[in-house]
Amino acid sequence: MALNSVAEAADCLRAGELVAFPTETVYGLGADARNPAALAKIFAAKGRPADHPLIVHLPDASHLERWAVDLPEAAFKLAAAFWPGPLTLILKRHPAVSDLVTGGQDTVGLRVPNHPLALALLHEFGNGIAAPSANRFGRISPTTAQHVREELGAAVAMVLDGGPCAVGIESTILDLTAAAPRILRPGAISAAEIARVLGAEVAGQGEYGETMPRVSGSLAAHYAPRTPLQLMAMDELVAAVQQSLAAGRRVAVLAPAPAPLQHTNLLWRVASADFSRFAHDLYATLRELDAAGCDSILVARPPATEPWRAVNDRLQRAAAGSNNA
Repeated sequence: MALNSVAEAADCLRAGELVAFPTETVYGLGADARNPAALAKIFAAKGRPADHPLIVHLPDASHLERWAVDLPEAAFKLAAAFWPGPLTLILKRHPAVSDLVTGGQDTVGLRVPNHPLALALLHEFGNGIAAPSANRFGRISPTTAQHVREELGAAVAMVLDGGPCAVGIESTILDLTAAAPRILRPGAISAAEIARVLGAEVAGQGEYGETMPRVSGSLAAHYAPRTPLQLMAMDELVAAVQQSLAAGRRVAVLAPAPAPLQHTNLLWRVASADFSRFAHDLYATLRELDAAGCDSILVARPPATEPWRAVNDRLQRAAAGSNNA
């Protein structure tokens, strides 16, 4: 049963239980980041590989030095500019941080989420909460409390219901342990916004050829529906729909234009032309299409421009993951 009781949720965390809670990005599956037994429950509930690191959510930036060492000036500048908000910083881990959090690496991912319930829970708990997305590993991230309940059920002691997530896709992950800042996962905060704060160039994943930390959401297959998903240009999509219908297959579509035809075997959803609205709706729409019992999901490829980078990243990984289902 879901109760909006922050104090009760904090008590669950102190008792070593799992609590799902809303952030501005997606719902997180939270555990006491200092409790190895509680952290192990995250991996069991999600079916998550043990070497896949967790992001630690903090009440505020004053907690940084409890979790990371050798903090660069850039970390404080970015925290002042973007926290609370959808930016995760990769920093050198504090020796006290569990290997279960870091995946055995010498780095740790930290952020302060921008959601009133998440912040209330973090302040009530008074410490870091490790929280990957509250779904089975590799599947579509949850953006409502109901998504969490449907997917994880009794594995979660409590779900804090804060309504639909405002952003809808995971945070930008920025590595501050390399020679130059570099984005390891794109999100709502762009490289250009980060560069303006730092007054320095921000690299993309792999640009400098250095070994990079493992981070959440960086696998080629991720965020995936169970129904096979394909990305294609709009003109190719219409032809593929007609071919599928002619073969008697059921097809679901996400595209920026209305359906050119009506058919009992066709489920068509019109996507927003605004990248922030598209991102907000993406996971909920993919869950709807995945549950429709279709043979395939066809998605019109969004523009290959910088504002759409995070959305394209999620869709490409979703397509790869669905074909491995």
